[in-house]
Amino acid sequence: MASASLVKRLYEQIAAIPIRDPHTHISPQRPAARSLDEILGYHYYTELAHSAGMSHDPLRVEFPARERCRTLLRFLERFDNTAQAAWLVEIAQTFLGFDKAWITATDADWLWEQAQKRMTAPDWDQQVLRRSNIEQIFLTNDFDDPLEGFDPNLYVPCLRTDDLVFRLHQADVRARLAKATGIEVGQWNQLREAVDRLFRYFVAHGARACAISLPPDFVPLPPEAGVILRLDTPSPELSRSVFWMLAEGCRDYGLPFDLMIGVHRGVYRQGVYQGQDLLDQRTSLYQYRELFNAFPQVTFCVSVLSSSQNPELVAFSWIFPNVVASGHWWYSTLPALIRHDLSTRLQGVPKTKLIGYYSDAYKLEFVLPKFNMFRRVLAEILAEDYIERQGWSEDRAVQLARQVLYENVAQIFDRRPGTRAGGSA
Repeated sequence: MASASLVKRLYEQIAAIPIRDPHTHISPQRPAARSLDEILGYHYYTELAHSAGMSHDPLRVEFPARERCRTLLRFLERFDNTAQAAWLVEIAQTFLGFDKAWITATDADWLWEQAQKRMTAPDWDQQVLRRSNIEQIFLTNDFDDPLEGFDPNLYVPCLRTDDLVFRLHQADVRARLAKATGIEVGQWNQLREAVDRLFRYFVAHGARACAISLPPDFVPLPPEAGVILRLDTPSPELSRSVFWMLAEGCRDYGLPFDLMIGVHRGVYRQGVYQGQDLLDQRTSLYQYRELFNAFPQVTFCVSVLSSSQNPELVAFSWIFPNVVASGHWWYSTLPALIRHDLSTRLQGVPKTKLIGYYSDAYKLEFVLPKFNMFRRVLAEILAEDYIERQGWSEDRAVQLARQVLYENVAQIFDRRPGTRAGGSA
């Protein structure tokens, strides 16, 4: 066990590193929360409250927002042991002036009033950015997002492609694609031209990545020669072929491809909004071997939903030059799991091929507490495994932290055609 003073010194130095957050769901038009309701509406809180006994009723749109917050904070007392509750306390302390170590239902009205007073300030977004020391926020943009009205150097666009791969057969998705590209897609060559226009548009507007979340049973393979695919009929072959076309676009336009692997949608059918999706243990990165072999020029930033897949992700990142281990996604973003998974990655993967963390946040206020959670774990690992066990200097350990949290984001997402994570063609 590393000394507390060493861990504290490391954490303070790591916490001074500006944040480049390589994956969020933040809207650049409304990046910060405007009320306590927007904070407590984060799906972690609604799904934990529901799991602990709260009905769906308080989550109805017509339910009074202030009373909804009171209700959620009453249920918070049933899950105040969780990492998510710790994020909430840190948000309240950092941004609302809360001076207690934990939140109870009796604090609901005070927190509501403080949020109303502070979050409605015209410069609130900038206040949160400054206090969090945020330098860049990577977005999740639908393919028909106009990408206008924000600074792409601060809010970096990313082409999210789930709809194209899994819902192209739906008429409304093809209509959106036609509106975005000016091409009525009815045949494969028209789809290829439309996708090419999307890539050109996104790259011209500052996009740095393409991204998709994938179910455990997805197997990316190239289209079979001579097979004619109906674009209005759902099939595994259509999804695989569209996905392969997107990988070709990443290759041609020099974009990394973020793969978030292993999510089943709608498992808990009675769950709250965004609290229905889960994982299983059957997926394997072996399913992606043809993809990784076929596109050596594309950097694949891979996140896995289950911590049990982490050794496989380490092995693939160890062997394949174009596979990068990325963040700690969703159900794995808990300190105990991060500590195990991160320690393994640091021991097995080149330091230039690690994206330490991303917040997956929907509002700016969540970026700091989630990154701080990761920073604390990273400081503990560096103190124990590198300084005390291997004799590294503190400066060298902090530089490793800077590499995986800051420098790699710039290097990996500033790709050019023909380059990969290691930097060479």
